Amino acid sequence: MVVVHGVSLTPGVLVSSFLPLPLSSSNARSLNSTVSFFLKKRPLSRKIFAGNQSAKFDSKSQAVSKKVLVPDNVDDGASLVTDDALQGPSSVSEESQILNLESQTMEEDGIVITEDQASVSVNSSKVVKEKEVKPRTVPPPGNGQIIYEIDPMLRSYKDHLDYRYKQYKRLREEIDKYEGGLEAFSRGYEKLGFLRSDAGITYREWAPGAKSASLIGDFNNWNPNADIMTRNEFGVWEIFLPNNTDGSPAIPHGSRVKIRMDTPSGIKDSIPAWIKFSVQAPGEIPFNGIYYDPPEEEKYVFKHPQPKRPKSLRIYESHVGMSSTDTFHCDDDSELVMQEPMINTYANFRDDVLPRIKKLGYNAVQIMAIQEHSYYASFGYHVTNFFAPSSRCGTPEDLKSLIDRAHELGLIVLMDIVHSHASKNTLDGLNMFDGTDAHYFHSGPRGYHWMWDSRLFNYGSWEVLRYLLSNARWWLEEYKFDGFRFDGVTSMMYTHHGLSVGFTGNYTEYFGLETDVDAVTYLMLVNDMIHGLYPEAVTVGEDVSGMPTFCIPVQDGGVGFDYRLHMAIADKWIEILKKRDEDWKMGDIIYTLTNRRWSEKCIAYAESHDQALVGDKTIAFWLMDKDMYDFMAVDRPSTPLVDRGIALHKMIRLITMGLGGEGYLNFMGNEFGHPEWIDFPRGEQRLSDGSVIPGNNFSYDKCRRRFDLGDADYLRYHGLQEFDRAMQHLEEKYGFMTSEHQFISRKDEGDRVIVFERGDLVFVFNFHWTSSYFDYRIGCSKPGKYKIVLDSDDPLFGGFGRLDRTAEYFTFEGSFDGRPSSFMVYTPCRTAVVYALADRDDDLETLGSKP
Repeated sequence: MVVVHGVSLTPGVLVSSFLPLPLSSSNARSLNSTVSFFLKKRPLSRKIFAGNQSAKFDSKSQAVSKKVLVPDNVDDGASLVTDDALQGPSSVSEESQILNLESQTMEEDGIVITEDQASVSVNSSKVVKEKEVKPRTVPPPGNGQIIYEIDPMLRSYKDHLDYRYKQYKRLREEIDKYEGGLEAFSRGYEKLGFLRSDAGITYREWAPGAKSASLIGDFNNWNPNADIMTRNEFGVWEIFLPNNTDGSPAIPHGSRVKIRMDTPSGIKDSIPAWIKFSVQAPGEIPFNGIYYDPPEEEKYVFKHPQPKRPKSLRIYESHVGMSSTDTFHCDDDSELVMQEPMINTYANFRDDVLPRIKKLGYNAVQIMAIQEHSYYASFGYHVTNFFAPSSRCGTPEDLKSLIDRAHELGLIVLMDIVHSHASKNTLDGLNMFDGTDAHYFHSGPRGYHWMWDSRLFNYGSWEVLRYLLSNARWWLEEYKFDGFRFDGVTSMMYTHHGLSVGFTGNYTEYFGLETDVDAVTYLMLVNDMIHGLYPEAVTVGEDVSGMPTFCIPVQDGGVGFDYRLHMAIADKWIEILKKRDEDWKMGDIIYTLTNRRWSEKCIAYAESHDQALVGDKTIAFWLMDKDMYDFMAVDRPSTPLVDRGIALHKMIRLITMGLGGEGYLNFMGNEFGHPEWIDFPRGEQRLSDGSVIPGNNFSYDKCRRRFDLGDADYLRYHGLQEFDRAMQHLEEKYGFMTSEHQFISRKDEGDRVIVFERGDLVFVFNFHWTSSYFDYRIGCSKPGKYKIVLDSDDPLFGGFGRLDRTAEYFTFEGSFDGRPSSFMVYTPCRTAVVYALADRDDDLETLGSKP
């Protein structure tokens, strides 16, 4: 534990924010000025590359001048640098800024330069060849009135909703007028940050609070007097570095770079806000920005087309860094030795985990912690460098290779993107970037999230809109992600951030003074941009409030997400698991699973990464507790706790998929009931009040996934994994999650039986702990012959094999449980069975062991 300025720090990891000490030119860096740091794969290590030292140390800095036309109604805090803008927007909030820079790259309004383009940003991986233009535009706004037809109750809140839509349309109009449209506005990475041209490198940074700025790094021996930047009257700092005499760039690829600023808070060195790669050197606490411009032969070229959006989403939520498992290797004496778990790499995940996800039957992989974050234990949610992929797991090219491999396997790749808040780290991130409290964030208490200990964006700022919209565009364009899971959306949409608030469904909770209209408008803009430019892209919002219109298209007046995470389900299961079996209420389960808005799609899950974190319990751990450690071998006697746990684990997951939404999510490892929690490596932490939070000696033992347990057919974990795989393949075959037909015919509190239809399938759940029912009559909508297509009691799934999977079930005429037909079944206790209608000439496949 290291203490700096009264803040406790974990060695190698920045855990809190503080201002850096000023560095003199003589002792700025003890490391060689020409080194660069890159993360390599198998095994994880950091290799130092030598670069060509720049000859610019004694040269005068050069800057490209711009013609500026200042609108007469933009305040001094705004920034506008453009060659063709005539006037500013008619109404922009006081903190808003307008910035339109002449890029060194080729661009035209409403035009996208495709992969065969003539000139590209230094951060792009696309080949520079012939120029080919392809029109790409975001459709104009609609009238925003369809929401009232979908839900007439919204008419009582028409003033608020119309005001919200008016604000959205105003921004669209101003972006069209002053930025050339949302398509151009969302390409801020072609205007700010490092831009490569044939003549050299331009670097631009918006930092209106800074008094002076210079670009420093390995290329100029960190001399703050070598490359002084110039500032325009709107706070944009700029410098142009011409190529060396031999034609090489002034900044070699892989060089460390930072911007040094004299700010109201003192001298500080910051990683550029638009940096595309940053690395923490071994033994150091702060990260360094990396000038990332690999030669053409090292750039990854995508080989496989992006899959079409699946009709129903089956998402495998994952974290690359913690996807490693215990591995064994032979030592010098040829003895098998277990290797300590490590931070896994993009390459290992690509080769080892993606095929597993495909085999399990999922069609989407959602990856957490992609954006760079200095504090590993933040799970990736305290982002410091928004445009940079986490260097702990490899290089940007490694990540591209991972995504391309997923596409080859037919998997779409969703990124867990964080636009709801940012790390308060002032050394590596955006906080106090230009020395002011209100640069990218709200000032004062409104800009601080007391529970997350992080900063909150000012979505009413023009430049914040440019930054975040461009950030979303960057990951879709450069890395070929297929969409996003937007984190913390509830916190964004309300000024109370959803803290200490119990949403009841009353519409006044959603459309009032506590709604952050600026934030909701941003969400409308980003969804508009994503779906307009990338029609196949998927957006999922993490919202616990249940805000109406959340998953209605923007042009109809909605917020524009494709799916909402059905977060109440996981909370309900934890609540139920704390009760005795006798106290479980079938109606309570059904209500929670089906309590969602009509026509607004949801992603259901029984548990996600939240339930796996230290301090909480997974469903498997709630059910089986410590018995999971000693009684999971199939060749040894089980215990009643394990038998109950295995049975209910399968039932809970299947009924969640069957009734909970139009998509399904599982966090990696939970498919086989991973036996332990997640605990990131950390040291002991002493708080200001003298109390101590124990650490785990920086161990990775609980920060990995034991996939070997699910693969071992001699363990009961294997049966849970096989059942999860059968669930996914059942949905793939029948598409029941997206079927419009859903009917719950029975929720019997006495028998503890639930029967429902979804699509062409009939689901029967018997939650009773002891009672099995012979000749149990269940209703169905269609007459004919039914067969079992999934049986949780199958021995392959760790069950007792009490059902004959070859049996045929013929319907009776006459109404039963509100259905026109019915048939008789045997339903053993604690089982879930799925029946499908079979044509007499069709022998349906039963998912499970062979009869």
